[in-house]
Amino acid sequence: MSDQFEPIEGVHRTPAGRRIDASAITWVATRSGGPGGQHANTSDTAVTVTIHIARTGLPEVVRTRIEAVAGSVITAMSSSSRSQWRNRQSAWRAALERLDELAAPPAPPRARTRPSRGAREDRLREKHQASQRKQARRRPSGDD
Repeated sequence: MSDQFEPIEGVHRTPAGRRIDASAITWVATRSGGPGGQHANTSDTAVTVTIHIARTGLPEVVRTRIEAVAGSVITAMSSSSRSQWRNRQSAWRAALERLDELAAPPAPPRARTRPSRGAREDRLREKHQASQRKQARRRPSGDD
C-alpha cells in the first residue's frame, strides 16, 4: 500500500491537511461485479471505506458542518478495478476528498455591485448592433 494510505501514529491526513483519527475509519472488502471474469466471483475486490465523523477528532465546528450536510458517516466505494489495492486507493481518495469538500467553510455571500458606466455603455452598444443586424435581415419595405 502507498504511504499516503498508511496510518501515521494512528492518524491519517486529508489532502487539505486535516487530521483524522484511525479509529474513525472502517474498511470492508466484498465481491464485485464488473471486470475480472471468474476472478470477480472468487475474490473480494470491491472496497467500501466508512469514516465515522464523531470519532475523527476534528474540531466541533467542522464536525457539526459535515454532519449537517452528510450525516454521521461518509462512505465511499470502489469496484472499478480487478485489484483490491487499487480499489482501496480509489475509495480512500474519494472519501477524503468528500470530507475536505464538506469541511470547508461556506463561501461568504456575494456583495451586490452595480455595473460600471463602461459596462452599461457596452451593453447598450451591443443591443444597438443586434437591432441593426436584425433590421438588415428584414424584407425591404414597399417605400424603398
